[in-house]
Amino acid sequence: MKNLNVTSKTIVAIATLGLLFTSCSKDESADFNTQDENYSEVVMSSEIDRNIEVMEDIAIQVFEIQEASESSRTSTPNYMLPDCVTVTLVMEQNFRELTIDFGTEGCLVNNYVLKGKMILSYTRNPQAQEIFITKDLEEFYINNLNIVGSKTILRELSNVNGNPQFTKTLDITVNWPNGLQASRTGTKIREWIQGFGSGTFSDNVFEITGDWTTTFVNGNSHSYVVDIPLRREAGCGYFVSGSVDVVRTNFSGVFNYGEGTCDDQATFTFANGQVVTITLN
Repeated sequence: MKNLNVTSKTIVAIATLGLLFTSCSKDESADFNTQDENYSEVVMSSEIDRNIEVMEDIAIQVFEIQEASESSRTSTPNYMLPDCVTVTLVMEQNFRELTIDFGTEGCLVNNYVLKGKMILSYTRNPQAQEIFITKDLEEFYINNLNIVGSKTILRELSNVNGNPQFTKTLDITVNWPNGLQASRTGTKIREWIQGFGSGTFSDNVFEITGDWTTTFVNGNSHSYVVDIPLRREAGCGYFVSGSVDVVRTNFSGVFNYGEGTCDDQATFTFANGQVVTITLN
């Protein structure tokens, strides 16, 4: 079994070279259908996953605090965000629109730099077991990744396990500063397994399942299915465990986040048994 060690900076460099060569003429073209290029795109897709979950942490936090505030008739909710974030509420009967504005200069939230706006729209019904939320992005950046698009979120008060659950339908495009681009469609299910109702968000634990497709600007398309639920714990910028099956026409493997330790290490195992150890930072 062959083991390799790479960093995410190396990954982006490989992917950028791939983009440059795919833009050349036929005479200048090269065969980049290698395992290096393949797993570089898988690692970039995992970067999208991490940034999406940072967005979801904030969106859920603001939504839940707003709901708790209205239920308890608290006049000024504390959204537990830095001063550089402004939350604006528009109320029209049962309709709610929450705009989470991170400004244009960059706002540090949970060790990520965010710019732009997230806008949550929904119809409030405290008695409903399910609420549909629309999330739109305006000039939104997270750590210099520009994320464009929208999501619909089905918020269930209690799933079959008795836990709150958020089912998200994705349709976004991600742009890297170096010109790389990828689109993402699919469904993610986020189950709130610990910390709900505790009055603080520092003890939250979520498990993420689902399936999605990531398509890169060079035409490469990858399908992803969560095999072992991805565990996200408050205070950790990475998934601490879980794995995702990856399939492409001539390529497949498993991306694994480990067994519960909060660190920047992951592995990708090709179908032929080759294991690549990846540093996510």
